[in-house]
Amino acid sequence: MFNKIIKRGHRKGSKSVSNETFVTVNHSSVANFESQPPILSPLPQPSPIIPKYEIQNLPKFNDVPSSEKLNLFIKKTQLCCVLCDFNDPSKMTREKEIKHRNLQELVKFIQSDSSKINEQMQENLMRMISINIFRALPPAFHENTGSLPDVGEPDEEDAWLEPAWPHLQLVYEILLRYIVSNGADKKIAKRYIDHTFVLKLLDLFDTEDHREREYLKMVLHRIYGRFMSHRPFIRAGINNVFYRFIFETERHNGIGELLEILGSIINGFALPMKEEHKLFLVRAMLPLHKPKCVALYHQQLTYCVVQFVEKDYELADTVIRGLLRYWPVTNCQKEVLFLGELEEVLDVTHPAEFQQCMGPLFRQIGRCLTSPHFQVAERALFLWNNEHMVDLIAQNRNLLFPLILNPLEKNLRSHWNQAVHGLTANVRRMFEEMDAHLFEECKRQYNEKEARAQELEEQRELIWKKLEAVAAGSGVMVN
Repeated sequence: MFNKIIKRGHRKGSKSVSNETFVTVNHSSVANFESQPPILSPLPQPSPIIPKYEIQNLPKFNDVPSSEKLNLFIKKTQLCCVLCDFNDPSKMTREKEIKHRNLQELVKFIQSDSSKINEQMQENLMRMISINIFRALPPAFHENTGSLPDVGEPDEEDAWLEPAWPHLQLVYEILLRYIVSNGADKKIAKRYIDHTFVLKLLDLFDTEDHREREYLKMVLHRIYGRFMSHRPFIRAGINNVFYRFIFETERHNGIGELLEILGSIINGFALPMKEEHKLFLVRAMLPLHKPKCVALYHQQLTYCVVQFVEKDYELADTVIRGLLRYWPVTNCQKEVLFLGELEEVLDVTHPAEFQQCMGPLFRQIGRCLTSPHFQVAERALFLWNNEHMVDLIAQNRNLLFPLILNPLEKNLRSHWNQAVHGLTANVRRMFEEMDAHLFEECKRQYNEKEARAQELEEQRELIWKKLEAVAAGSGVMVN
């Protein structure tokens, strides 16, 4: 099935791309990932022209008559366009306080009087938001410290936090309330929340400040929910972020948050699932298991993968074979994560799909059972605590018993960890109770195999002794 999905994707790619850009869709009618025009990073834009506006005290909205609120709103947005220097706490203290107070006023105004936001107010508001949030991000943690890019995330004490967050948080609150407000005309809002705006939001997900990433996640999710015509573009944009992360940089701070957004999107997919969504699973989701830093977002990735299998049970074979393809060889902690994800996938796998991949799957599980790393061996043995998996094994025990019994016997004879010994004995006892006759037959075959191996080893040692004797007789030195 894995190869079929890839082949179908290649056949679709040969079709001519429609001249139309994007169409209005629901969760149940989603445009093709592959048929979208390629999303290119926007060309460098000149820095926004910030008005030379002197920060001064302005009256509150409650202190002016309704006829003057429009002009006061515009003045407040212009005032908030002025960027304060937060690198030096002693600078612009008065201006920072005034701007903070006016941002709070704007939050309350949009929340309570959203129906009064006209086109002119929206234009000034979105200009203020763009000037504040769209900025160049500072160098990454590993670039500042000179460490290798694959050493993981910095500790919480060393994590970089945006110094201007007191103002930025309020700007994000304004943006959130503006997006969900019923009073703002959606057609007018789409002029400002366009594809360029979405791309700039996606670029901000690479910030190291986790607080900003949380707000970005909420903002992008609200945009996806309200502006249906933007949905294909948003999914394709997230897809491109994943491609760049997997195949180029392996460094991005917002993969977990983007996966959380996708988790709710996948949950809204209609059945039968479209081919483009399956291609997305194969070409983006499964390769996300490849980077070394997968532990940073593995929980969200597992949720998305399991969502795919729950939506379409036929994808279980594709997912399991994809996991086996990217199975770690030398990274034991990553292997423990894979085993946990595998259990969640097997928990929603139907018997027919299980039979398609059980051979390579249990050969890999057998290798995990005999792993010298005790955590890997323990996690593999814990799979037998899952009743659904035990039922699947019982239904296919004629094929699976020989694959599993050999590693179990090897563990009992030679594994160094006592906890692994105890768990192995429990699983072995479970097999014996499941089918005593088959268990004894498999055990007999294993003993015969071990006896033949021992016999071959003795023959090999005998041949070497004869060679040593011949060499000693002829005066040849043998090392």
